[in-house]
Amino acid sequence: MTAPSTFGLSTEARNLHWLLSNLVEEVPGVHSVTVVSSDGLMLLSSDPGHHAPAAAGTANGPKGSSADLATIVSGVGSLTVGAAKLMEGGGVKQTMVAMDEGSLFVMSISDGSLLGVHAAPDCDMSVVAYHMALFVGRAGHVLTPELRSELRTSMESAQ
Repeated sequence: MTAPSTFGLSTEARNLHWLLSNLVEEVPGVHSVTVVSSDGLMLLSSDPGHHAPAAAGTANGPKGSSADLATIVSGVGSLTVGAAKLMEGGGVKQTMVAMDEGSLFVMSISDGSLLGVHAAPDCDMSVVAYHMALFVGRAGHVLTPELRSELRTSMESAQ
């Protein structure tokens, strides 16, 4: 993982970057992580500098760029919210997609933002979900509109 530059960011933004880095580094099988705002914009990524197309078959994340994971997470989040409304199921807390060659986890953050994780197919799903819940619990209350704006600006400058 390429460590994102946190120079000049607020303490809250640096803490969120640290939490995200820890999620990738400490949880076995996790390839990449992103946080997406409620309007679908990427706020944080475990690899914000990776924007060139990846070679087919690499295990570092979805093909393309770190923005691809954010796009997928935003789409899956929107789809599941729509499904929950149609089924009168209430709010969506977590979505998990198991694939032959990977796993995708999407978890709601209190402000409508989403945490997305791309992991190996043989990851321990309960461990990934537990660490995602820890991230959401720690990040949800500090993800203010001002912090979202700061994170979005820092993502744009990293590109």
